[in-house]
Amino acid sequence: MIPGYPYYSQETKCKQEPVTFPPQHQDRQPGLEYLMSPLPISDNPGYLGSGKLAGKIAIITGGDSGIGRAVAIAFAKEGADVAIVYLYEREDASATKRMVEQYGRHCLLIEGDLRRPAFSAEIVDCTLAHYGKLDVLVLNQGVQFPQKSILDISNEQLEDTYRTNIFPHFYLTKAALPHLRPGSAIISTASVTAYAGAPLLVDYSSTKGAIVSFTRSLSLQLAEKCIRVNAVAPGPIWTPLIVSSYSAEYVKTFGLETPMKRAGQPFELAPAYVYLASDDSSFVTGQVLHVNGGIMTET
Repeated sequence: MIPGYPYYSQETKCKQEPVTFPPQHQDRQPGLEYLMSPLPISDNPGYLGSGKLAGKIAIITGGDSGIGRAVAIAFAKEGADVAIVYLYEREDASATKRMVEQYGRHCLLIEGDLRRPAFSAEIVDCTLAHYGKLDVLVLNQGVQFPQKSILDISNEQLEDTYRTNIFPHFYLTKAALPHLRPGSAIISTASVTAYAGAPLLVDYSSTKGAIVSFTRSLSLQLAEKCIRVNAVAPGPIWTPLIVSSYSAEYVKTFGLETPMKRAGQPFELAPAYVYLASDDSSFVTGQVLHVNGGIMTET
């Protein structure tokens, strides 16, 4: 059981009333985790590592908070050192670093704007200078700006969403690929919206569809190099992106549309990333794992 969250107990989670959040909103994306109430759960104390990623080095974009933080913690538990990339969220990034280090691993903080193509080369160069190699690339950055009509999506918003959500997949993969070896893994964060759609998120959903196609196509290209390319498609997850993109009123009912009647917590996705990064998935490439509370999707 996670302290303070009894619905995560195996004995009680199927008997709970719908789980809701207090209304809240932040005015800047991608948002700050330390200001959220309740805080997202990034670390499951019941998850015990078994060395699945021992000695590996991973770059995790958006690793300061939310899903990225949970992945960094799980990777550390499995023996990996990480480099986390973030835009401006220094306090959140420092907290993630402390969490990783408490499990005896190293965490390199890299601040910058992934929309700038040259920054991807800087990330890889910095990681190699610090750790000497690179094994796993987790592409997890993202923004979303809900609009009721496509007519309300400005050209500036459209460009910003694409430049943030999908362009860095190309920039960072191109920078990292010369340094990846057979057995390396590239993992993207897609979304249930790529499959189910989202009326308020036409531009965001389309970038997530692009990530699915990116994953499938790149996996075919890199199969002969024995580099696996996969993705995770989350459903509604309690992260800073939610409180910084939706209204306080919307947040009150966030996640209730799932069959489980609640949003997921970041730690509930982390094992999927561990699986895709480890040798457990040695025969898995070009695939998308759906972690969404029971929402049915066409794959």
